[in-house]
Amino acid sequence: GMMFIQTDVAVNPGNSGGPLFNLNGEVVGINSQIYSRSGGYMGLSFAIPIDLANNVRQQLVSTGKVTRGRIGVQIQQVNAQLADSFGLDRPRGALVGQVISEGPAEKAGVKPGDIILSVDGRTVERSDQLPSMVSAIAPGKDAKVEVWRDRASKMLSVKVGTLEEDPVQKVSNSKTEEPAKADKLGLSVRPLGTEERKTAETDGYLLVEDVTGPAAEAGVRPGDVILGVNGKPVKSLAELKNATSSGKVAALLLERGGDTIFLPIKIG
Repeated sequence: GMMFIQTDVAVNPGNSGGPLFNLNGEVVGINSQIYSRSGGYMGLSFAIPIDLANNVRQQLVSTGKVTRGRIGVQIQQVNAQLADSFGLDRPRGALVGQVISEGPAEKAGVKPGDIILSVDGRTVERSDQLPSMVSAIAPGKDAKVEVWRDRASKMLSVKVGTLEEDPVQKVSNSKTEEPAKADKLGLSVRPLGTEERKTAETDGYLLVEDVTGPAAEAGVRPGDVILGVNGKPVKSLAELKNATSSGKVAALLLERGGDTIFLPIKIG
């Protein structure tokens, strides 16, 4: 996603593309859009940051096209509960929920459950900062990516690729067996058969059939496929129970509608 400068500068239809100045007379952005219910200015406008606009201009002048970097990960924000479950000092960084197969990140050794803390020395405080950081890096360049894994910092070198559409996965919702209850979490799950996993194109082994208690409060839904806990894969109900037997919060990695997400569940 693109980051915008939010201002209260009066911008009306026809003003898009005009410069946004600071009090020193420097151009800091390109006016882009407004929030409006009437079609006219209502006190809220947005501008494209000038460094991003300059990057686009330079690429158009030199190559005639714009290419953006990608590393092939799906990310989410780190909240206080997730930070606690991964042993991070405070909420920061971008939590990796999915690593695209054969993508730059996978080739570099990035794993689901890693928290990206910095790219080429630039700190990632919020997950929404990462896409713009990566897209500004020229494809083919090696980027130094700092990740948080197993309660320690680790440096990886990722060869940045070109932004393109990534494939999504399908999730199975068929029923063949009776669900088993993981009482502590409020999860009713059942194992997925080999053919089900192949048809659904999923790497998960446990399908959520019903949710109550902590799982329901955390936002787990029937039809979710459980992939892991706290960055470690789980393939059976026994492994799920073992992975959530201690601690106060568990970060449950789920597959939902082709996406993968972490949800923090209170277990203590």
